[in-house]
Amino acid sequence: MASSSSSMCASYSSVISRPFYNSQPQFAFFCNGKLGSVPDSGGRFRCMAGQTGFFTKLGRLIKEKAKSDVEKIFSGGFTKTRKNLAVIDELLLYWNLSDTDRVLDELEEALLVSDFGPKITIKIVENLREDILSGKLKSGTEIKEALKQNVLDLLTTKGSKTELQLGFRKPAVIMIVGVNGGGKTTSLGKLAYRLKKEGAKVRLCYLSLVYAMTT
Repeated sequence: MASSSSSMCASYSSVISRPFYNSQPQFAFFCNGKLGSVPDSGGRFRCMAGQTGFFTKLGRLIKEKAKSDVEKIFSGGFTKTRKNLAVIDELLLYWNLSDTDRVLDELEEALLVSDFGPKITIKIVENLREDILSGKLKSGTEIKEALKQNVLDLLTTKGSKTELQLGFRKPAVIMIVGVNGGGKTTSLGKLAYRLKKEGAKVRLCYLSLVYAMTT
């Protein structure tokens, strides 16, 4: 094989034995069916293109970066929700019947800031209120368990399928406006995913009066 060189040289063909994102990449360069260096137009042999060490390191770095990004999503992505829901434990710890209205009001606020949405939040709180007033729930522990069950039921119950009416004019435009941290990007992602599954071609456009880079 020809001596190594820091410059990248052209090759006739290259083969990657395994995808670099699954394992370390292995590169092989062939000339006339033989492994080795590649001849130039004048018949002289030139150096092999690149060094496998560089690609091995690059593959490892990309793999580590991808793993780090996934961990950030699952460890840090729900930090806000966990923090807000932790308030519920404090609310129900010293709950008593005479304090029901105040506790449910604060519970409603905790669910709203945890991105449950107004419709779901009201339904959960009213279900709990009804069970408390009827005597089914008599302690903070029972209310907490009922809250968990309410959330689980709402997540696992299949609702009626609703079709999005985009109108006859094309392209259809959906505008979403809101303050920072209101969940616009998350909602847009869900909406775009749904529309794409239904066969629509989706284009996302961002506009900000504050951040020039988004215009």
